Amino acid sequence: MIYLDNAAATPMDQRVLTAMMPYFSDEFYNPSAAYLAARRVHDDVATARHSLAKIIGAKSAEIIITAGATESINLALNGVDGAVVTTAIEHDSVLATAKARGGVVLPVNSLGQIDLESLRSAITDQVALVSVGYVNSETGMIQDIRAIADVVQDIRDDRRQRGVERPLYLHTDASQAAGVLDLNVSRLGVDLMTLNAGKCYGPKQVGLLYVRAGIRLKPLIIGGGQEMGLRSGTENVTGIIGFAKAMELAESTRGSEVKRLAALRNQLKSYLVQHIPDIKINENQRRNSPAILNFSVAGVDGERVVFALDERGVQVATGSACAANKGLRSHILVALGLSNAEADGSIRVSMGRFTTSEDIEAASQLIVEVVSEQRKFGVMDA
Repeated sequence: MIYLDNAAATPMDQRVLTAMMPYFSDEFYNPSAAYLAARRVHDDVATARHSLAKIIGAKSAEIIITAGATESINLALNGVDGAVVTTAIEHDSVLATAKARGGVVLPVNSLGQIDLESLRSAITDQVALVSVGYVNSETGMIQDIRAIADVVQDIRDDRRQRGVERPLYLHTDASQAAGVLDLNVSRLGVDLMTLNAGKCYGPKQVGLLYVRAGIRLKPLIIGGGQEMGLRSGTENVTGIIGFAKAMELAESTRGSEVKRLAALRNQLKSYLVQHIPDIKINENQRRNSPAILNFSVAGVDGERVVFALDERGVQVATGSACAANKGLRSHILVALGLSNAEADGSIRVSMGRFTTSEDIEAASQLIVEVVSEQRKFGVMDA
């Protein structure tokens, strides 16, 4: 199999699994217990938390471990008192949570960028949180988080001058950015940030929420007071250890990996553009993840292309795994201005650490073969 759906899930790196193994068996202790063996585990968890914090330029006390990105996002968006502003191209976990709170959903342009003046206008005195994803999970388009942070800071300053007491925070879901982009929270200017171990060759169902010191959130889970009182429950020791190791590996090779992934993406894009008439590449050429290529082909059904490629040993996607599982048209591509036919004929190819040039060469040829067959036999529904 040629696996090209790394945006949905990354395979666990063997080095991550090796780091986790002792905590499944010999070091099984509850880190809250008082005896020496448990205190050792407690110290190992603290070391892992410190490592995660260091990678994003934070303090250990600002790292809240969660059961994946969705819980992290829910804690961020539901933890504030006030309205939420987000964009139309966010992951379902952001959009569903924001809409449940009566949030404002802003449009983006065809390059996936939010209009900063529209954002400024949308942040009324009732708004407490702005949530904008760093890297789009379907197209790989990169949002200018620093520019958004500057707008948020301007509004904070204005509120302070007018005596408005409601705080205003900026949250970003950076799940697709680990290992390919700078995650330093100070340089980004964010107050809250979500990361996901399952997107960077670590274990699934482990994530984190960075919460800048001084920010008060309402907890989602009440209990023994773990995770600074925001996420009670016995710590997922194996997951935390694996998450830290995965992030360390991703950050240590980020420079070289970005170049390698960009070369693979260019290889794939060049071949497809050359061999598929009327192909539409859904990208922001200036600001796009090197790991994701999204394209549309009029006259084909993306889902059927995925099934046909799977039969030939290539695993790709039509969009996010969540949307694909529900058989829905991508709200992200529609929000970018694609027609229904273009959205339905879209394919996402996402490369990763174990993708080779030979994989891309073989997959490129098979994609062209399948698309040609789909067009030839006219399998697109009327």
